[in-house]
Amino acid sequence: MSGEQQRLDSVHQRMALACKMSGRDPSGVTLLAVSKKQAASLVRRFFMLGQTAFGENRVQEALVKQQELADLAIDWHFIGPVQSNKARELAEQFDWVQSVDRVKILQALSRHRPASLPPLNICLQINIDREPQKSGLAPEALPTLAEQAAEAPGIRLRGLMALPRFSHDPEVTRDSFARLRMLYETLREAGHELDTLSMGMSGDLELAIAEGSTMVRVGTDLLGPRAV
Repeated sequence: MSGEQQRLDSVHQRMALACKMSGRDPSGVTLLAVSKKQAASLVRRFFMLGQTAFGENRVQEALVKQQELADLAIDWHFIGPVQSNKARELAEQFDWVQSVDRVKILQALSRHRPASLPPLNICLQINIDREPQKSGLAPEALPTLAEQAAEAPGIRLRGLMALPRFSHDPEVTRDSFARLRMLYETLREAGHELDTLSMGMSGDLELAIAEGSTMVRVGTDLLGPRAV
């Protein structure tokens, strides 16, 4: 068994155990492989093992990989901060943008999404712990942006994404996840047809799944060390 297969199996086992402990169906949680600073050849090997969703946070790096891997039906997610001057490339080349946090970006993605493609799946990124160094909108700004996203042509609002503050205390992390889930459920109760709660990474995916995550984003624990 290859190292890639072992790591993929290990992450899936962690996810399955977390779902079992939480009384959830493992099919309700998607694994997003974070492939930033990883070679296209490695992405190809993981795709051949059955991993189809990959996340990138640098547009130019991602575009090069997409060109090299154009023969594969990869589900490409953008998970990094969105710059206005990159909105066209994101709208044209990605299946998902998980880091929409202001109306200017939303409108640019909507304007540039080709009519020949399905609607662009988006998540609204929440700065759940109000950290000044992180991207994301404040929780109280969510309802307005969600309404704008629901009405934007070429856009499909799928859910929420967040990067909680780092803590060695699991309960602190779990609290952040729980508050994000509450925002997600509030939007659903308001009539938004959401199905994606993107939260949890290598070190805390179990906590995230316990709090309702439907997508965990795993990088080095899955694909190995990144290039410097």
